[in-house]
Amino acid sequence: MRDAYHDLEAQGAAVVAVGTGNRAYAAAFVADERIPFPVLVDDDAAAAHAAGVARVGMARLLTDRRSWAGTRRARAAGHRVHKAGRRVTQLGATFVIGPGPELRYAHVDEHSADHAALEEVLAAVAA
Repeated sequence: MRDAYHDLEAQGAAVVAVGTGNRAYAAAFVADERIPFPVLVDDDAAAAHAAGVARVGMARLLTDRRSWAGTRRARAAGHRVHKAGRRVTQLGATFVIGPGPELRYAHVDEHSADHAALEEVLAAVAA
C-alpha cells in the first residue's frame, strides 16, 4: 500500500494500517519502511478478532509451500523481516470501507504470502 498511497489518496481514500506489534515495533516499522500513512497498534488482537483475521501455527507458517514463493519475491524486492511482534503468526487482511460503514472490499489472507491484489483495492476505492 505504501507504493500506491498517493494513487489511493488522489482518489479520496484514507489509508490506515493496523499492526500486530507494540508502539515501539510500529514506530520502527514506519521509520524503516518510510510508511506515509498512520499505523495503529492492535497489540491485544481485538481488531484482528473483530475482523475475523486468523493466526496460523508456527509449523504451518514455516512449512506452507504457498508462502515460499512470496517469501522469495519479497526478499528479491528488498523487503526484510523486521523485529517480530508478539503475534508473529498473525495473518493479514485488507479492507476498503466507506463512505460510512459500507464494506466495499475485503481480502483476508489465507497464508503469509497471500495479500490483496493492488488492482482490486484500487478498483474498490474508485467504485
